[in-house]
Amino acid sequence: MRVWTLPKAEGIDSLVLKESPTPRPAPGQVLVRMRAASLNYRDLMVVTGRYARGAPLPDLVPLSDGAGEVTETGPGVTRVKPGDRVAGIFMQTWLGGEIEPEYAGSSLGGAIHGVLAEHVVFSQDGLVRLPEHLSFEEGATLPCAAVTAWNALYGGRSLRVGETVLVLGTGGVSIFALQLAHAAGARVIATSSSDGKLAQARTLGASDGVNYRTHPEWHEEVLKLTDGRGVDHVVEIGGASTLPRSIESARLGGQVHQIGVRAGAGGEIDPSVAMRKGLILRGIYVGSRQMFEAMNRAIALHRISPVIDRVFGFDEAKDAYRHLQSQKHVGKVVIRVE
Repeated sequence: MRVWTLPKAEGIDSLVLKESPTPRPAPGQVLVRMRAASLNYRDLMVVTGRYARGAPLPDLVPLSDGAGEVTETGPGVTRVKPGDRVAGIFMQTWLGGEIEPEYAGSSLGGAIHGVLAEHVVFSQDGLVRLPEHLSFEEGATLPCAAVTAWNALYGGRSLRVGETVLVLGTGGVSIFALQLAHAAGARVIATSSSDGKLAQARTLGASDGVNYRTHPEWHEEVLKLTDGRGVDHVVEIGGASTLPRSIESARLGGQVHQIGVRAGAGGEIDPSVAMRKGLILRGIYVGSRQMFEAMNRAIALHRISPVIDRVFGFDEAKDAYRHLQSQKHVGKVVIRVE
């Protein structure tokens, strides 16, 4: 089989496409013929050696998110069967309940080998079935970005009909949060540096958009849009440079869901505003299989289709990374495994 590996985390050009023996499933394991994989910002951090959770394995198979078809099962497998359309869960051992320290050691494409290969062996417990209306390309977008958005909206104090959600940017997590919140009857405000991207966000259900290039103090615009009250939920993907404005944008007793550090780590945050507002600041690290399955039921019920910006061929994996790096995308960047 063909497989992409990362011998050294020295940039996108470090990726190597090679031939490797097709693995066979052991007891309790499942062999999946991968059909598609998708990229997350985390994958750029891994390939450039900036991933804060430790150095990747030698010759790491990258990417956490992929979907395919079960082709073979090992002895004792009961959860899936050959022919099932499945996706792997981000942390292979986080099945439900609260996150535990050991779960991070089972994260695909970082702590363990990922899915950018023609065949991948999974534990039967590390798979979920795809909603029937989704293609493999669409299903491959779910494990990290979509589950992260679901955890933000429903993993703490759950989103309620009529509440307001602020999403930062138009990347994978933010677009999924927009779609899920809109389906739940919530109002969504989106930010972006591009009026064109904001227009796309409105077609997906955003009621309002704020261009943070023309409105650098974008939290003031968010407060105007909510008559000074602030939003109920902020899906925060920027980090230290955006978190203070996200806190200002939230209502009294609101929730700020800290997901990413795209704008950089470090920095200082004045906690007094969060304290005065009685905010809940939640750190989000993807989610469990239980969350994934609950989200899939909602996706199936509302016939939600993930937003895919562009699909690349398997041989074009490096180009897919570069497209993600360019930040020109809206939604997800996908690699078809042909």
